[in-house]
Amino acid sequence: MKTNIKLFFAAGLMALTASCTDLDVKPEAQFTEYPNSEAAVEAQMADVYFHLRGTLGRRYMEAQALSSDEWVGISFDGDYADGGIYAQCSLHNFDPSSASTGWYDEVAAGITKANRVILNMGGEENDATAQARYMRAFYSWILMDSYGDTPILDHLAADGEQIDRSPRADVARWIESELKAIIDILPTNVDVSTYGKPTRYAAEALLAKLYINWPVYTASSVTAYDAASYSNEHLNDVVALCDDIINSKQFSLSEGASGYRSKFWPNNGYQIKDFIYAMTFDAITAQGFQYCRPRIWRQGRNDGNGGPGYFGSDIGNSTGGNFSISPEFADVLMALDTDDRQENILAGKIYMYDGTTYAKTSTPYTYKGDEIVLDKTIRLKYTDAEGGAHYIEYEDGIKNPSLYPADCAILNTGKDVKGWSQGYKSVKYFVIREDFINGRNQSNDLPIFRYADILLTKAEAIKRGASATNGQTAQSLMNEIRSYVNAPTVAGDPTLEDIYAERGRELFDENWRRNDMIRFGHFEDEYGFHRKGFPTARFDKECRIFPIPQGTLNVNTNWKQNPGY
Repeated sequence: MKTNIKLFFAAGLMALTASCTDLDVKPEAQFTEYPNSEAAVEAQMADVYFHLRGTLGRRYMEAQALSSDEWVGISFDGDYADGGIYAQCSLHNFDPSSASTGWYDEVAAGITKANRVILNMGGEENDATAQARYMRAFYSWILMDSYGDTPILDHLAADGEQIDRSPRADVARWIESELKAIIDILPTNVDVSTYGKPTRYAAEALLAKLYINWPVYTASSVTAYDAASYSNEHLNDVVALCDDIINSKQFSLSEGASGYRSKFWPNNGYQIKDFIYAMTFDAITAQGFQYCRPRIWRQGRNDGNGGPGYFGSDIGNSTGGNFSISPEFADVLMALDTDDRQENILAGKIYMYDGTTYAKTSTPYTYKGDEIVLDKTIRLKYTDAEGGAHYIEYEDGIKNPSLYPADCAILNTGKDVKGWSQGYKSVKYFVIREDFINGRNQSNDLPIFRYADILLTKAEAIKRGASATNGQTAQSLMNEIRSYVNAPTVAGDPTLEDIYAERGRELFDENWRRNDMIRFGHFEDEYGFHRKGFPTARFDKECRIFPIPQGTLNVNTNWKQNPGY
């Protein structure tokens, strides 16, 4: 657990202690007139800022990560089968009743909270509502990006008011207009007081993300977007937004960190100058972050004999281990020699980490006396009618997907050391015992927008046809990324595919891969068990967005389910 940041208010003045995560002040009551003190404004805004903490900390992540080529959702003879919800994401066989894609209402509730604050503070005419308007736009973007058509909720709905979904393109244009209206009135200071809250640069990062995906969001339908004919009138706008962030000199790839890995450790926070906007977490006071649980080797809690697990301690709670890196994405992650980012990947033999410094050691991790070696490929297990167990090797299944019977759709690898060791794992969001004993919560803050993303987004925009600025080229920008992680620099002009792969390595496990895959035209590729001929795997372009949760449709009876579901 990291040192907490607490906000204290007296006589309208805000005093800050030196710490990091507990930024939210719970509102005690609804205001009936505009609050005229900094303390009152903060109290109103707190629940809006951090409303989505729990969703981002788990279910949103599951949908984004497992539907991409980063992760495969596996199970172990029934353990973590969970009705197939993880496997369904990996196969794009999304279910309207699945918890992994069922968080629509939670996001929409955040918009309602933002609208209530805007109303209580006197309406949009009051500049003090800019941060609430940003949160409303951000939550609307999440719904639009993940579910397509969604209501433009620009006011607090009256009781009984019928809410209709707006076309995705209209939602994108509304978000654009909102962000452009508030950018110049949002805070420009980047410090402990604005950490985890909207700033000018967070708005510019969101608008740049909106613009780089403009052809996706404004296509006549979800299925109409074609990456091969990508055309975007906003590419120079993307560069201009990135330049404002770059030229502010408030962000850095390395400042505040002791290398790439440390940005994501349990003690990260406002000192990481790569973070433009982040969701804050604390294992006790700001719970919800549970990224490491499914990414830890199934028995990685300890060594099976009362000794420490590979995190350098017995982390105090059982682990899941039901996410494995797809073999294809493992090749992307491990492609570059001397790349510091690879230290986050458990590939082949697992080694111990120092529980204090989080450094990887040269001591192999053992479970019940045996060294644990992870396979890059993922072997599936199935049971025949007589109860006999059979295994299908990954390479054989690629050559002949018809080998997989229907019950392979739960992606069962078997409940033994071999089954638990199918696929590489990750320690990017390093876990420590003092956090994990608290209901498997972690204190790692989650970056949403990073400076590294801005550099790569500018590189992509230039490569797609935007004018180069500030002497920066796609090559120079990509090499800024390569250099700070000690990876080989690019010798020539990178291709779009080079930039796509670099985004995969740099932004691995930060919920951007699905978004990138759709934009670059790779979402319908074959990877993991998302293969033509595999039981229940889908390749319909309609799967680029998730189904509206059934519970949401039951309440909004005037809505129709997304096409394809």
